[in-house]
Amino acid sequence: MRLNKKLVELGYCSRRNADKLIEEGRVKVNGKVAVLGEQVEASDDIEIDGELIAKDDEKILLAYNKPRGVVCTESIIEKAEKISDKINEFGFGKRLFTIGRLDKDSTGLILITNDGDLAKEITNTHKDYEKEYEVRVNKPITTDFIKKMQAGVTLTEINKKTKPCKIHRYGKELYRFSIIITQGLNRQVRRMCKELGYHVVDLKRIRIMNYKLGNLKFGDYKIISKKDLM
Repeated sequence: MRLNKKLVELGYCSRRNADKLIEEGRVKVNGKVAVLGEQVEASDDIEIDGELIAKDDEKILLAYNKPRGVVCTESIIEKAEKISDKINEFGFGKRLFTIGRLDKDSTGLILITNDGDLAKEITNTHKDYEKEYEVRVNKPITTDFIKKMQAGVTLTEINKKTKPCKIHRYGKELYRFSIIITQGLNRQVRRMCKELGYHVVDLKRIRIMNYKLGNLKFGDYKIISKKDLM
């Protein structure tokens, strides 16, 4: 197996980032600096920046309730608390990463794992897996707004129209609704609302596929299985 693919399977990074690490000479196989395209065996010792990468096949999947203000990126420009720091505090002793992201101001369900294959499956753009959000906006929701949202909205910033989605109103509430989407465009729900003249006041992801956030508290996680999602 190629080294870059092995790093992906171990959940360490994407294939592109793996190639970059190898090119920078930060990866060693059995004590020797690795090269692009290198083949590895299951028994080989792989180090990144001097740290031995775990070789065991134990897969971990967590449901985490992300609080507001925590970011899912590793940008050095962003000074906010990072989700990677939270993950390290869990104490699993493995390289865990998020499946997808939530922006800084959004809260709710996010999946964390070391299973690269599962992450690739869930983020496959051709699978149309559902994600559900609870949204509060700054002004009353109209029938026209709901129809346009459900039909798909053209996001002018990226010149792309969103796929049709499902909207559910909460009884007689004027400002709050749920939306089910099957895409993962950056800040998609916020951008959709903005295109129609609305500002999102609060956004919480409450479901991914078949798994619901439920009463999991902010900052807490729960160990789940793939069966919980499917």
